[in-house]
Amino acid sequence: MRVLDTNIEGIYIKYRDRVFAVGFNYFRNSMDADDVVQETFLKLLRSNKDFESEEHLRNWIMKVAVNECKRVTLSNWFKRRESLEEYADKLIFEEVGDRDIFDKVMRLPKNYRQVTHLFYYEGYSVKEIAGILGIRETTVTTRLSRARKKLKDQLKGEWEDE
Repeated sequence: MRVLDTNIEGIYIKYRDRVFAVGFNYFRNSMDADDVVQETFLKLLRSNKDFESEEHLRNWIMKVAVNECKRVTLSNWFKRRESLEEYADKLIFEEVGDRDIFDKVMRLPKNYRQVTHLFYYEGYSVKEIAGILGIRETTVTTRLSRARKKLKDQLKGEWEDE
């Protein structure tokens, strides 16, 4: 499957929110997340890559998005910030407690936040996350375990207060 032979607008519509979520998860502000979306899809347009399957395309897009996030952090202008609360106010949560969980996930250290987002929100396997982030599967498993423990401790403390 070649990108130019497919409906690029359809690909963009299908994956833009996921790429945005990766960028926001990484930076915690929507301006930089929007930049990641733009750069990721520009790279897709410019690539002359053959994709074996829809899954191959999806994994490529996510890997480019993660790499773009890393690239942005190295730039000199990486100083803008939108507060987490301002962004969370724009989101629509299905359940009452979802916002609290979102807040807790977004306050995790970046390494834990990344794997948590990719595993729970994007549905990637440990092996796929390892490939996207360029780390070992055991590292992904360890980060997920530590993130779960931190979230459990934070949420447990709040529930005990009630």
